[in-house]
Amino acid sequence: MENKQLVELHHENVNNKFTVGDLFVGKVKKVIPSLNAAFIDVGYQKDAFLHYTDLGPQVRSLIKFTNRSIKGDQPSTLKNFKLEADIIKTGKINEVLSQKQLLLVQILKEPISNKGPRLSSEINLAGRYMVISPFNNVISISKKITSLQERKRLLRLVESIKPPNFSVIIRTAAEGKKVSDLHEDLTFLTKKWAEITHNLKDCKSTVKILSEMDRTSSILRDLMNDTFNNIIVNDKYIYADIKSYINKIAPERQKIVSLYKNKYPVFDQYGITKQIKASFGNTVSMNSGAYLIIEHTEAAHIIDVNSGHKVSKDENQEDTALKVNLEAAEEIARQLRLRDLGGIVVIDFIDLKRVENRKQIFEAMKKFMRSDRAKHTILPLSKFCLMQITRQRVRPEINIVTAETCPTCSGTGKIRPAILLIDEIEKTLHFLLKEQNQKNIRLVVHPYTEAYLKRGLPSLQMKWFLTFKHWIKIKSNTDYHMTEYHLLDENDDEISL
Repeated sequence: MENKQLVELHHENVNNKFTVGDLFVGKVKKVIPSLNAAFIDVGYQKDAFLHYTDLGPQVRSLIKFTNRSIKGDQPSTLKNFKLEADIIKTGKINEVLSQKQLLLVQILKEPISNKGPRLSSEINLAGRYMVISPFNNVISISKKITSLQERKRLLRLVESIKPPNFSVIIRTAAEGKKVSDLHEDLTFLTKKWAEITHNLKDCKSTVKILSEMDRTSSILRDLMNDTFNNIIVNDKYIYADIKSYINKIAPERQKIVSLYKNKYPVFDQYGITKQIKASFGNTVSMNSGAYLIIEHTEAAHIIDVNSGHKVSKDENQEDTALKVNLEAAEEIARQLRLRDLGGIVVIDFIDLKRVENRKQIFEAMKKFMRSDRAKHTILPLSKFCLMQITRQRVRPEINIVTAETCPTCSGTGKIRPAILLIDEIEKTLHFLLKEQNQKNIRLVVHPYTEAYLKRGLPSLQMKWFLTFKHWIKIKSNTDYHMTEYHLLDENDDEISL
């Protein structure tokens, strides 16, 4: 969140076998000279796509390293490794790869829609302060580090600690860091490379060699900087992992990590649930009353800007359109990040007659998208007030259905008798307390049901205490429907019946 507004939402499916950055040994299934590409079997239902331009100049060295490692003849260090000649940019893929050949590849894009993963054989291992790539000796520095003195310092430090036959990209986060920090990060990455070498030994095709970090750690690795003032976690295990990770990369910032213990869901407490409901779906409303219509096709995303009821008597049509378009540009830049929309985006702004106004919208959109980490290109508005944007797509877009199925009947039109709800809860409590000897039970229900159970003297909650000789804690959850309830144990785990 930035200024209490949700700008990025990441969702991780723990069963997803393909994450950007994962390394696999794949088998070449088809080489297609007309596409100058190959299809590689990495264990996905559709073969993955590898274009010649994603092979990397040092692919022959990689193939040699892979073959040696599979046989067990290759040490993890590349000190005495003889590099092969680079391939040329205008070459043909059938001159490099052949059918049934084994190749070490990295996931460049996750499977999207009906397409398999996209691969690269230019291996990159990312750390907090640097990215290393084997079979080269180049050191490059992030363009965001502008100080010439700092660039020279970092170059000198990395040259002194860099292992042979590895290229290094120095990330923006390395600015001002000590040599000990850089050396620790580099040691971590070289251990990763040693793990790759070890895992390659005697391996078969379609085997995962190395997993990328989980989404939480990789977000912190790539995004965390001095502007972070809070990291709030509602899971004690993830909290422990994050605390441990922050201790490694920035121990002085451990205090910003906190475990959420409030009785309300964490997304409700910080207004995120409401923002998700308002920000996803086809229609997105803005503060002024103007709104966006966002439609998706196979080839592009189309965004239409509508003024709604925003009409001022004191302004002419051009000025009103300009104000709405500027507000829409800011919201669209947020939506692209929030939904992770990629590919071609076409925006239909409200018509502007003046060239200077169209240019103002173009400059505003560039400004609003500066904080977007995905690579993107923005074209000026056409005379029809259409803007085209291309944005890097590496994962499937986030699509959250905001239209809700009837919470009581689940779309069937029928519900269980509400009058029997309390009887059902009482029977369940009797079974758990008297027959299962369960202790410290918590009952979670809809807020209306909570109010009903706690009202009056004596309340139903008090009657249960007198009956069962146990105090049943009752809490509410606004996400539950009217007749939904769950019973939790002392560890907040649901009691299965």
